[in-house]
Amino acid sequence: MAIRGEWMNDLISIQEQLLPDLLKVMRKRYEILRHIKLMQPVGRRSLSSILSMTERVLRSEVEFLRDQGLLQIAPIGMSLTDRGSKLLVDMEPVIKEAFGLAKLESDLKKYLNIREVVIVPGDSDQTEWVKKEIGRAGVQMLKKVSVPEQVVAVAGGTTVLAVAEMMTPAPEFRTTTFVPTRGGLAEDQVELEANYIVSLLARNSGGRYRTMYIPEQLSDESYQSMIREPQIQSVLKVLRKARVVLHGIGDAKKMAIRRNSKPEVIRQLEEAKAVGESLGFYFNAKREVVGRIKTVGLTQEDIEQVELMIAVAGGASKAKAIEAICTDSEKQILITDEAAATAILQEKNIDN
Repeated sequence: MAIRGEWMNDLISIQEQLLPDLLKVMRKRYEILRHIKLMQPVGRRSLSSILSMTERVLRSEVEFLRDQGLLQIAPIGMSLTDRGSKLLVDMEPVIKEAFGLAKLESDLKKYLNIREVVIVPGDSDQTEWVKKEIGRAGVQMLKKVSVPEQVVAVAGGTTVLAVAEMMTPAPEFRTTTFVPTRGGLAEDQVELEANYIVSLLARNSGGRYRTMYIPEQLSDESYQSMIREPQIQSVLKVLRKARVVLHGIGDAKKMAIRRNSKPEVIRQLEEAKAVGESLGFYFNAKREVVGRIKTVGLTQEDIEQVELMIAVAGGASKAKAIEAICTDSEKQILITDEAAATAILQEKNIDN
């Protein structure tokens, strides 16, 4: 594998010297195929807007890709052929080597000291479709690590929702049970709640799911009352068997505001210099827990017992939050984007 990687790097170096435009063209066509795969069927005007490419330039590229048998054009829009879908999969490791993503993955994994890192091209802060690509990579990872009769605990949020939206049926998920990590967030957008996401994951994968409708930030009295309810006990029993936890990562202050936290709670988080939030825990840049919400769901003890933690989060703005949460864990897998990974490693170099 190392020899193959060295050979690939040598070939890329030669191409950069003799055909400097080749890699640019290859990446441009890869991006076109990748976005069509994510958006299909898609019209040329919509695609040119997403790619910030003129319709004239895109038309020329689309005609070339169609002539190669990689995509087809219909009145409802463009879509990939089977050949195009296969080529996209085959190109992925080549693209990662050619544009430094493979090295970025290796460097970030070493720096964070975690089990595995997967990086997709782009910046989800700037392009919404990069989040879809993180979701697709999340699905691939879930399929890779899946075992029969497993329980997957699932958190809420936009990037975890992207995983559910990109999910496809697979035999390995037929006996999987998806269960929320805790009660709902009382979101204005119901689709961001874990209860909705587990139902979508089950529907798109062919698996099963359980729900748990409980208000967050409970008083001690309400908390004790809730956990004694038979239906809640039943779901908690399943949750305690979780083998995998799929979770997002949020900016601490934004998440506190989204939860309608009291002003004094937000002030306490600011004073503690909280930078990130995940699974109801708030972390500072020193990777210390500086706050948490009182809710029914996964406890710290439960998290310590799970086999794998899969974090999905991207965007340069999430760099500090990701670093605070995804560190020093043999069970942690991070799926992120190029911008977040670059920002984390740049911050590391500044600190050094």
